[in-house]
Amino acid sequence: MASIVLLSPALPAAGAAGVVDAVDVVDAAALSSNRNPQHDPPQEPHRHPARELRWGDCAGVGDPALRCAEVAVPLDHRRPRGRTISIAISRLPATDPALRRGVLLTTGGGPGGPGVPLPSSLAPLLPPEVRARYDLIGFDIRFVERSTPIGCGQEVEEPGGYRVRTATPGSLPADAAEARAYARDCVRAAGWALPYATTANAARDMDVIRAALGEEKISYLGGSYAGMLGAVYAALFPGRVDRFVLDSPVDPKTAWRPYELGRTPAFEAGTAAFAAWTAEGDAEYGLGGTAREVSDAVAELIRRAATAPVVVAGHAWTSGELGTLLVAGIYDERSFGLVAAAFADIAAGREPYVPFPVRPLPPAGVPGVPADNHTATNMAYRCGDGPWPRELHDYRRDLASYSARYPLFGPANANITPCAFWPRIEDEPVRRPAGRAPGVLVTAALRDVAVPVANSRAVAAGIPGSRMVTVDAHTHAPYPAFGDACLNGEVGAFLTTGTLPPADVAC
Repeated sequence: MASIVLLSPALPAAGAAGVVDAVDVVDAAALSSNRNPQHDPPQEPHRHPARELRWGDCAGVGDPALRCAEVAVPLDHRRPRGRTISIAISRLPATDPALRRGVLLTTGGGPGGPGVPLPSSLAPLLPPEVRARYDLIGFDIRFVERSTPIGCGQEVEEPGGYRVRTATPGSLPADAAEARAYARDCVRAAGWALPYATTANAARDMDVIRAALGEEKISYLGGSYAGMLGAVYAALFPGRVDRFVLDSPVDPKTAWRPYELGRTPAFEAGTAAFAAWTAEGDAEYGLGGTAREVSDAVAELIRRAATAPVVVAGHAWTSGELGTLLVAGIYDERSFGLVAAAFADIAAGREPYVPFPVRPLPPAGVPGVPADNHTATNMAYRCGDGPWPRELHDYRRDLASYSARYPLFGPANANITPCAFWPRIEDEPVRRPAGRAPGVLVTAALRDVAVPVANSRAVAAGIPGSRMVTVDAHTHAPYPAFGDACLNGEVGAFLTTGTLPPADVAC
């Protein structure tokens, strides 16, 4: 079966002339050195008493109850008195001051998703007993939207805010040249920030936020990448952990190249499930009466768009946009019908109903956010957390292996990225288990395509005393929006009482 072309490498042949097997790192002499803070003595963040925070309206958020403030954090946590950047935080107060326990932090996934608006959308989904006990605190991680945003000089976001190129036979030199050019653009536009765009630094920012709020400990709820961020915080600051819920966390030990390769079979399985479901509704969707016919029809439409965008109702659908639409479908079984109908409409030349943007939208009412902010920050964290192969022969080997075994997504997930040319970052992700942190609650769906459940199991195993609650569903980050009463009840009980289940729970 031919691969699904998520984005078409469209670099002229001359652009690849200088590419050789030894991948040269983008010149980053202007970037300051950044030795590993894990090897430095631990430092207590400067305390910013809560009374010093200036709470006001939240830019780009329509909820008047949500109040926002800015917290200054060191750009380089090794130098706490050096240059600072601003982190935006938001707050919805606990509904019962008499029962208030503390703060429950949350932020967006990605990396690259905003967190400031999340308390407003999360609050109605939480049980009243949880809302009574916690101020909900959202924050944009460093370099995202309201928190000193960066860009890589691109005019638009990539579909999904995630840069990916699908390899085709012989395309690796051109793909590498394009990736190297992108890395150079990022250094040119945001070179001052790139050495410090790491999950460990985002976790250190969380601890400054904790101190600024005047809290000795924090509770936390984070899904997907935000779950990984919580695990890293627990490793760095075990004594500051109160009640942590990590929903479908990425395993820090595999971030990011092994993780991308490792979830490729789940992408294929998710597509097979989507195709089989759609085939059963062939009378409605007309994409094929078998799973193979549906997969071929969708792949053919995406390949067609790689040659020339498919214009429907004034919108030119690119291969990357159609690929993002497919991924949205395979991430959650509840989206199968919507995505199948959208592909059927586009194939027939009808305007599809797609209730979400296929490219991230700039936050309304938030000035100064670069046009490619979400893509740039996603790339910066993925490359900064490293390590990534630097040799072209490594990518050739992976492409040959994964394309043969996983023909739909192997050519995309195994392809070279700008991380092969990224400035070398010494602040590697925290890979040691947080043995001194209290146990946390990890939640996951058994048929998660985005973050396969093995990631969640590894994170739980790395924090002794932790428990897992799983739901047998094809979805991602199921708490609380999936609505499973068993799962939601276990999480609500933990956040309310602090008592973990005596054993793992299968809902």
